[in-house]
Amino acid sequence: MEQKIAKKLLEIGAVFLRPDEPFIWASGIKSPVYCDNRLILTALQARDVVENALADTVKTHFPQAEVLMGTATAGIAHAAIAASILNLPMGYVRSGAKGHGRENQIEGHLECGQKVVVVEDLISTAGSSIEVVEVLRSAGAEVLGIVSIFTYGMRRGIENLQNAKIKNISLSNFDVLVQTAVNEGFIKEKDVAKLLKFRNNPNDESWRD
Repeated sequence: MEQKIAKKLLEIGAVFLRPDEPFIWASGIKSPVYCDNRLILTALQARDVVENALADTVKTHFPQAEVLMGTATAGIAHAAIAASILNLPMGYVRSGAKGHGRENQIEGHLECGQKVVVVEDLISTAGSSIEVVEVLRSAGAEVLGIVSIFTYGMRRGIENLQNAKIKNISLSNFDVLVQTAVNEGFIKEKDVAKLLKFRNNPNDESWRD
């Protein structure tokens, strides 16, 4: 599954590798990879593969799930489609409470004690995902874990999830994607070491040397 998802993400440009002309992230980090999983929604074949894989992953790893909660904004549509496949209710968690009306941060009905799985599109340092889990826990939900489409596998992200006692299952990951990119001709074998060095420490620009 990891290779199949990685290939789909590469084919539709949802994950783009450019080791010789790095992208600049909002944080200012120069990165050889850029991920935009929103493109999955407009690529019908890839969408079918990804959403069914999300649903299967929930069934396999979190069979007790009673509701899916998407992360705002990129996880919302994926949570909705996967929940439809699983015939489960869904909602989503805002990045902050609304400043009007009922001032909700959690949208959708959630009962205290309900078993929740969070649907996320991308895991890097996992900071925003952990915030969502904490909001749900504060509301009385039992968060079983996170199902994400892709993870960079960064050391900081792994440690943050472990410290927060959160289980994350990703459909694919950076290491698999890099090797798939070589096999499919998206990058050259010589680029692999650079990309993995970036993954190990994104703040160290020596990966470009």
